[in-house]
Amino acid sequence: MTVEPSLMRILACPVDKGRLWLAEDGSFLYNPRLRLAYEVREAIPVMLADEARRVDDAEHAHLEASIAAGRMTSSL
Repeated sequence: MTVEPSLMRILACPVDKGRLWLAEDGSFLYNPRLRLAYEVREAIPVMLADEARRVDDAEHAHLEASIAAGRMTSSL
């Protein structure tokens, strides 16, 4: 399951209010500015800053490449 397109259009990071990127497999939303990943559970994003996970350098580089290649969907 993935996040509904209508919901993606209005989602923003709860910390910096910026754009998020949906992972290719739909399992999380990513904020590359803060390197935070928000889990998606049963097509519902968990937009709680306290539950976001930090992304390490290697995963960040992989996600940035996916964004640049157009393989991830953006919010807003």
